[in-house]
Amino acid sequence: MDRLELKGKWNEWKGKAKQAHGDLTDDDLRYEDGKEDELFGRLQQKLGKTRDEVITWLRGLG
Repeated sequence: MDRLELKGKWNEWKGKAKQAHGDLTDDDLRYEDGKEDELFGRLQQKLGKTRDEVITWLRGLG
């Protein structure tokens, strides 16, 4: 997943992610430009998934 794809779709994905996993917080889903790895790391810990699984899950939300 490239940075542009993530940045362009993040607001849409963020809402869908909260619907899919009600335990995700705004802090878990905080996106900062240039810090995608930190976002993926938080989601990996919270969801118990690998990085690739998190990326696949996010793409499935779109």
